[in-house]
Amino acid sequence: MSEKQSDFNIIRSPVITEKATRERMNYNKYVFNVNPRANKQQIKKAVENLFQVTVVSVRTVKSPAKPKRLGRFEGHRPAGKKALVTLKDGDRIKQMEGP
Repeated sequence: MSEKQSDFNIIRSPVITEKATRERMNYNKYVFNVNPRANKQQIKKAVENLFQVTVVSVRTVKSPAKPKRLGRFEGHRPAGKKALVTLKDGDRIKQMEGP
């Protein structure tokens, strides 16, 4: 598997919420949904390779699967993992910035 392909497998999608936007604007922190098996070093390398920025720190949060019901049908929400990535001062991810 090529290096770029593995980077795309690690970083699944950005998280675009009010809280994530506030973190990005005030503290230069970006939030991504990541592969649950990825560790902090892999996440840091993937963000640096994909966006050509310098990562200062990575914090991760795992959310467990939650049981859900809709009437008589039972199921669960899938488990997931988010990464809060802090960039060096002055670095920005242009793809996530507004016009």
